[in-house]
Amino acid sequence: MAITIKNAREIDAMRRAGLVVAKVHVAVEKAIEPGITTRDLDDIAKQIIRDEGATSSFLGHHGFTGRICASVNEEIVHGIPGKKRLKEGDIISVDVGAIVDGFHGDSAWTYAVGAIDEESRRLLDVTERSLYVGIAAARAGSRLGAIGEAVESLVTAEGYGMVREYGGHGIGRSMWEEPHVPNHGKASDGVRLRPGMTLAIEPMVNLGGDDTETLGDGWTVVTADRKRSAHFEHTVVITDGEAEILTPRLAVVV
Repeated sequence: MAITIKNAREIDAMRRAGLVVAKVHVAVEKAIEPGITTRDLDDIAKQIIRDEGATSSFLGHHGFTGRICASVNEEIVHGIPGKKRLKEGDIISVDVGAIVDGFHGDSAWTYAVGAIDEESRRLLDVTERSLYVGIAAARAGSRLGAIGEAVESLVTAEGYGMVREYGGHGIGRSMWEEPHVPNHGKASDGVRLRPGMTLAIEPMVNLGGDDTETLGDGWTVVTADRKRSAHFEHTVVITDGEAEILTPRLAVVV
């Protein structure tokens, strides 16, 4: 599949899809507390996506049954929302996708459930920072590998494991387009970035090693050593200057 360059109208649709995603995150973050189920969080996403006149990017994709991916503690990505109740001290990655006028927005964030230990707090901080150094490296004229090199350099310097089997992706009319956006590599590798390219950049960082496993449900990916993992993601568009974040949480008026 060829890498697509989006025009102004298409990017505007992605901004609107990104705003829906951001609204879901703001509402979900407010609702997260000990005792709530991951299905409850999915219901919040369902209501907001419906109220905004959007549709879910995830629901029904290869049979996936949620509007969000809800991945708790050692779960890295693709956790299925259900009866699991969150407990004090958990962390949960919530990944949300929405479609507006045929274009997708996609963002993930990892939240604390009540008070968490310092080890988990630092994991969240490092992973979030790795997202933003990746975004800062996404500049027109640079190669795709600059994103992965920036993310990997920060994560490894902080002593954490890096999920290498999964990464970001192009996004637009489809949730998953070319190119694959790895969170590791060299700045000299990959396609040259051009204005109008839209990417989902999403580091996944582990307290332990790099290795992963997929559970028997066929979806949920966990750390092989069962140590905690965090996941942060924004959809961005490459511009002539700094990449523009299309899923900005601060754009939501509460």
